[in-house]
Amino acid sequence: MTSPLPLSRRSFLTGSALTAFAGPPAFLRGYESDFAASPRAATLGWFRAARLGLFIHYGLYSLDGVHPFHQFNQRIPVREYEKLATRFTASRFDADAFARLAQDSGMKYVNLVTKHCDGFCLWDTRQTPFNSVRSPARRDLVAEMAKACDRRGLGLFLFYEHGFDWRHPHAPRRSMFTTRLTEVPYEPPEPTYAHGADYNLQRYVDFVSAQITELLTNYGPVAGIWLDGVAVPVSGPKELFRLPELYDLIHKLQPQAILSYKFGAIGTEDFLAPEEAQLARLPERPTKPIELCVPLNDGWGYVAGAPHHDVEWLLARHNRARELNANLLVNVGPLGDGSVHPDDVRTLKQFAARLKAHSNDRM
Repeated sequence: MTSPLPLSRRSFLTGSALTAFAGPPAFLRGYESDFAASPRAATLGWFRAARLGLFIHYGLYSLDGVHPFHQFNQRIPVREYEKLATRFTASRFDADAFARLAQDSGMKYVNLVTKHCDGFCLWDTRQTPFNSVRSPARRDLVAEMAKACDRRGLGLFLFYEHGFDWRHPHAPRRSMFTTRLTEVPYEPPEPTYAHGADYNLQRYVDFVSAQITELLTNYGPVAGIWLDGVAVPVSGPKELFRLPELYDLIHKLQPQAILSYKFGAIGTEDFLAPEEAQLARLPERPTKPIELCVPLNDGWGYVAGAPHHDVEWLLARHNRARELNANLLVNVGPLGDGSVHPDDVRTLKQFAARLKAHSNDRM
């Protein structure tokens, strides 16, 4: 694990140029006047109208068809788990195919998991060598997805695991935050983790800020940042995460970007993005946009042998989202090579056909 590095002057200037947009991003076509008045309000208006999005959980856990929590569940040591990166080729990961699948399914945006709990990153980050560019894939999948979405006028959300990081030596600990998944309970203790007086959560907070800065300065305009792991800050002294400063950073770097942190951490999030099991955490009369997140298989990432939901199941979730006046974010977990499971492709095609038929029936 390397320490967070400051952006070089060249990177900073390049990033500044990328965020100094001459006009609305491609996904905000038709919202030009709203964008001129308030970029973030324009994105919120677009988001409310978007209704459907494609979620993509892809990472090292996909290689063996195991749950994204496999490292935690099996207590796999950090140095042992990182060996998976030597097998990561993403040989059939096709960003344009994902964008086309989303568009053909009636979706207006894509949400790509850029870093999950295991700390493996799908972009060319300078903060850690544990990333797709340093793997045999030699590819920046965030860059590829950003280009594909821009070409098709789709919004791009970047999922970033904020609360959990089972690799970083200064990530949140159970002694401070009481949620069960905060750190892997290794016995004996994980030797790569900082302990005692050497431990400093601020180093992780700085690491997060540096990575979010990279994501918002190197890949053009995005629709938003989608934070995960809210159980951690809400289970302890959340002021240690300096979330107001992080949110301000996001809005400063990309004024049109909106953000969520599941059902909310400090109340200033732009929209709420619960899973089905978390709907009870929503306010009785929400004043913010809602996005209901559902997986086409129950593991979020590809889990070998897990059943895949059919079109009737997905239509029922679509109807539930409509009842909530919410967007529906439909997750696929690509196979280890990066391709989409055939069952998920079939379900999404059937879903799009049923929605189109229903729309035609109402005309």
